[in-house]
Amino acid sequence: MTTEHAGGHAGPANATEYIQHHLSHLQTADGSFNLDTFWISAVLGLVFLGVFSMAAKRATPGVPGKLQNFVEWIMELVNDTVNSAFHAKSAVIAPLAITIFVWVWLMNAMDFLPVDLLPRLLEFFGVYKLRVVPTADVNHTFGMSFGVLLCIIGFSIKAKGVGGWGKELFTAPFHAHGVAAIVLAPVNFVFQMIELIAKPISLSLRLFGNMYAGELIFILIALLPWWAQWLLGGPWAIFHILIVTLQAFVFMALTVVYLSLAVEKH
Repeated sequence: MTTEHAGGHAGPANATEYIQHHLSHLQTADGSFNLDTFWISAVLGLVFLGVFSMAAKRATPGVPGKLQNFVEWIMELVNDTVNSAFHAKSAVIAPLAITIFVWVWLMNAMDFLPVDLLPRLLEFFGVYKLRVVPTADVNHTFGMSFGVLLCIIGFSIKAKGVGGWGKELFTAPFHAHGVAAIVLAPVNFVFQMIELIAKPISLSLRLFGNMYAGELIFILIALLPWWAQWLLGGPWAIFHILIVTLQAFVFMALTVVYLSLAVEKH
């Protein structure tokens, strides 16, 4: 949703400055670290842990409460995805998938807050820049996808061993024998590296692109008169619920698929 333009200390004077202001991160003094992305994502992670921990403690075998029903519905949704895509045995994959889905959804859902709400509140504490959607920061989405990359490598090594994984890097996708195997080994390695690197890049840019676009549209709507903000902001927010949920699900589902491929022998 949207609200009126931001004001306060050194407020934006025109539409261009307003957009630039809302696309500027709260950073460290040297500009090397986005503090808003870090703290908002960390707080939302704690919210996820707190809510699910509360649901686990209050869980009853009889008639479940609303919170238990909601959490169980999410777990069933994720479990169905994991069972259909991941055929090996792993005690990690289901909790990992649930964490990814809920955490990414919460970060995406920050886009539903009025554009100026949190920035204006923080102005009282001397903070004049803030971006509230962590997944609209390409640094954060790349960080998450790098974590997925490490999981892919870890799952591969656990399933095949260091030797088996290393051998696969030089023998797949073109399985050859004798001299042909030696000749094709560098080609196989290059293709394997391209495939390995393309996975986290595609994960990162897909999520970042969709959330950045959604954030920018909300900012543009906030530039309109108040009646137009509600006229256009409401329908866009409703449609954005689908985007927010779909992007969280896609990030989770692709992670599960990539990890499934990692444990398969080629």
